[in-house]
Amino acid sequence: MSYYLDPIDYDEHNAEVRLVWNAYNSGRPIRVPVILGINPRIWLLNTSLNREGITFEQYSKNPDVMAEVQIANQHYVRHNILQDAEMGLPKDGWTIYVDFQNYYEAAWFGAEVIYYPNQVPAAEPLLNSDNKRMLFDRGIPDPFSDGLMIDNWRFYEHMKANLSNYVYAEVPAVNVTPTGLGTDGPLTVAASLRGATNICLDMYEDSEYVHDLLRFITEATIVRIKAFRKVLGLDMKPQSWGFADDSIELLSTEVYKEFVLPYHQMLLSKLAGEGPHSIHLCGDVDRLMNTLKQELNLNAWDAGYPMDYGLMRRQLGPDFQIATGPRVSLLLHGSPDEINLECRRILESGIADGGRFIMREANNLSPGTPVENVRAMYEATKEYGRY
Repeated sequence: MSYYLDPIDYDEHNAEVRLVWNAYNSGRPIRVPVILGINPRIWLLNTSLNREGITFEQYSKNPDVMAEVQIANQHYVRHNILQDAEMGLPKDGWTIYVDFQNYYEAAWFGAEVIYYPNQVPAAEPLLNSDNKRMLFDRGIPDPFSDGLMIDNWRFYEHMKANLSNYVYAEVPAVNVTPTGLGTDGPLTVAASLRGATNICLDMYEDSEYVHDLLRFITEATIVRIKAFRKVLGLDMKPQSWGFADDSIELLSTEVYKEFVLPYHQMLLSKLAGEGPHSIHLCGDVDRLMNTLKQELNLNAWDAGYPMDYGLMRRQLGPDFQIATGPRVSLLLHGSPDEINLECRRILESGIADGGRFIMREANNLSPGTPVENVRAMYEATKEYGRY
């Protein structure tokens, strides 16, 4: 097993990719497309790639290091990770972004960021039984000058001013974006701030507080995203929008409707048009999907594991886009033959019926995943995912 792919004909690959996506987007797919969720952790946390030993803390605290790591990661992915995306050097240049992983929202509210060895950073829960209403007294943090958003805009302005200096393989960076234009979802942010166990107990012991906290987080998220859209000249209320909230997998459908649905609806009513919308949800959320589809007007789900593939297709219908695939642990530790069999099982479950299925890892490719295993997933989908 290795981390480097033998050279391929990039022009031929890219021509096929264009054909596959044009067919898919026109509603006449020729085969199931393959995508992969990848971020710089696959480069940072793989010592065979990150030979200088750059840590996540160094990456997270220096905009130049952040830019250079992202470009090195993109170069690696574009030459070694098979998927239905353009491969080879980019014609227009590298695209970089301010990257504070999944801790940026809690850190905006004041949570401390912990840098664990050989792991992604995380936000330390801020709210305990003695201070759980503290954020309400502080008020909504400023989108530009409070918490981690100070660094967000400092990094963004620095990277924008230095784009031409970020060069890899004689190709410069040409675009940069800040973080904070999306959200991991009000319950997931609440779990980061209060702790997942505590916020679930609060639903039984102090339901009023849970609503207060989720409303506060939601209102703050709306303020932040609107402010960022305005300063960046973006559409203030796009017709369709997507967000996440992985922590709802902890809830029954009834509890979701009572505590979280009103704030998902608030996000969409303030930040988007009529839709249809999309959602990212990892984990065991099959029981929630019909409710989410109907109440939030969804037509796309970026899913994780586990899932009853055939059941979800039957319940959500042929026109609903679902993106999921083999679990990341199998891609990391399994053999190409095992991955081939799992991809075949998924593709023959009925989930591809209707042509609105995208194969991807479930969910977010692990550092150290061998390229042979990624190739096995790609080739199995090409073999068994044809229409």
